[in-house]
Amino acid sequence: QVRLVESGGGLVRAGGSLRLSCAGSGSIGSIKAMGWYRQGLGQQRELVAVMTNSGTTQYADSMEGRFTISRDNAKYTVYLQMNSLKPEDTRVYYCNADLGVRGQAWGQGSQVTVSS
Repeated sequence: QVRLVESGGGLVRAGGSLRLSCAGSGSIGSIKAMGWYRQGLGQQRELVAVMTNSGTTQYADSMEGRFTISRDNAKYTVYLQMNSLKPEDTRVYYCNADLGVRGQAWGQGSQVTVSS
């Protein structure tokens, strides 16, 4: 079992920055990739960014260039640096770990609110 614990959400003005962190524990050897998703009220959860163990990254088009994902593989921690935030980035952000055949693990969710 993999446990993911997030930190770093909050309230920021448009144009500002926030950094989210997510630390994995438990059966971390089963982790293939770590990343971030986000979800608004009444909306489907959508990909923000993901990074594999080998360092390959994928970003959602609307966030590439503003958001940067990074990992500390030794600590199985993943970060999301969010710059130039917009009000439409207001969502709950979820940390994710791809466990391959074992499925996925999710963090508890972090509220990010961007005021105009």
